[in-house]
Amino acid sequence: MNGLISNLSQLTNDAIVEFKKAAQTPVPADELKKAGITVASNFTAYDLQAPAKNLFPVLTPIRNSTPRVSGGGGSATNWKQVTAINSAFLRGFVPEGKRNGVVTTAAVDKSATYKALGLEDSISYEAELAARGFEDIRSTQAQRLLWATMIEEEVADIGANLSVTLGTPTAPTVVVTDADGGTIAADAGGYACRVVALTLHGYLASSITSGVTGLVSVTNAAGNSFTYGGGSSMKSNATVSGAAAGGASSLKLSTPVVAGAVAYAWYVGAHDGDVLLEAITTINSVKLLSLAGTHQNVTAIIADNGKNTLGYDGLLYHAWGSGSGAYIKNMATGTAGTGTGLTAVADGSIQEINDMFRSMWDNYRLSPSKIFVNAQEADNITKKILTATNAQINYVSGTEFGGGNRVKSLLNRFAMGAAPEVPIQIHPNCPPGTILAVTETMPYPINGVPNVYEMRLRRDYYQMEWPMTERQYESGVYFDGVLAHYFTPSLGIITNIANA
Repeated sequence: MNGLISNLSQLTNDAIVEFKKAAQTPVPADELKKAGITVASNFTAYDLQAPAKNLFPVLTPIRNSTPRVSGGGGSATNWKQVTAINSAFLRGFVPEGKRNGVVTTAAVDKSATYKALGLEDSISYEAELAARGFEDIRSTQAQRLLWATMIEEEVADIGANLSVTLGTPTAPTVVVTDADGGTIAADAGGYACRVVALTLHGYLASSITSGVTGLVSVTNAAGNSFTYGGGSSMKSNATVSGAAAGGASSLKLSTPVVAGAVAYAWYVGAHDGDVLLEAITTINSVKLLSLAGTHQNVTAIIADNGKNTLGYDGLLYHAWGSGSGAYIKNMATGTAGTGTGLTAVADGSIQEINDMFRSMWDNYRLSPSKIFVNAQEADNITKKILTATNAQINYVSGTEFGGGNRVKSLLNRFAMGAAPEVPIQIHPNCPPGTILAVTETMPYPINGVPNVYEMRLRRDYYQMEWPMTERQYESGVYFDGVLAHYFTPSLGIITNIANA
């Protein structure tokens, strides 16, 4: 057939023969499967639920509970701190008809510089058009950007570091042992070992795979660049271990605690080769059973970048600051790689926390109102208290109950009047191995300090819509202020706590 027929008169004998052949030839089974329209044909609707589901935590307990107050003008907020009204301890007895001497009042000038904190995002014209019928993407972007800024403020409020210099850690002490089942290869020349200390920001930004964060460079949407310290110290000098023999050695490294450090990055390599990142710990020691030999080279760490001079001090670094008077307890190094955990007391308390309570009362006549911990410490505190001999625990009675326990507060027996219960709160950004105690109200009359600490603001959260330079909407959410702390002796830190 030369073409399609348009009427029966064009039906030739040859065409009839071809039709008969086709009718007598069965259609293959796989061809039958292709017949018709199926789901595989993709004539289907797309069941997209609108709007997008925001499945990320916005946990900001310190930001939420910190008073936000208006500040004045200028570049900083300033105040005078009166710390004693009879610092010479002049006794009050006098002879008949005589006057007493003049008391000595201790006062110091304090200040905190205002800082800007914020984040930015952008939406292209095409993205806005494509989102029609799904969500108002410019509105939802503004909400998510506000949440992101709140989360970033929370991290800053607990652990931003403006004031504390990490410096250079002491070269690690190194012990080579064949008794722990390690598989580190033999090396007659030994291994070179170094350590880098990390602030909270440094700890949160660093990992074994991506390495330790040093100086961070940022280029914004306007093409301008700036840098800030990512939260790591200078690398220590190298300690070369003794010979590792037999191909089955392990290395135990330790260094003295660095004030302001919540974690330590450990670099190891052959004495005549590359020294590479092998572990990050939240205590001042590590035990290495093997070496990956594939991560960040210690040569990437060229300076102390522990401070972020663009920011303010968070609560941890208010406490660690020079002359703060805050209670600081560094747990002992103990066995390298194992460390020293908190100590359970037979009466159902924790010795190190009792010591902190006692010191705060003895020295400043106050009690902390909250203790922030990592989930690791909350778990360890619960286990230690519930397994203590003669543990005295207040249970809630009732007709219904669930399995499991968690210690939600600790009784402070070193306080005036009735012994208060100090809540233990798990904080999303508190690192393992560190406990932070805060005091939210002062027990002193007419102290002129309505808030022990507050976010003092030149301007609270605001959104900036930037002029368009391309076919996209660019915006940022910012605030301008500083976390001012008026009595840092009301803070307490217990750190270098082992997971034990």
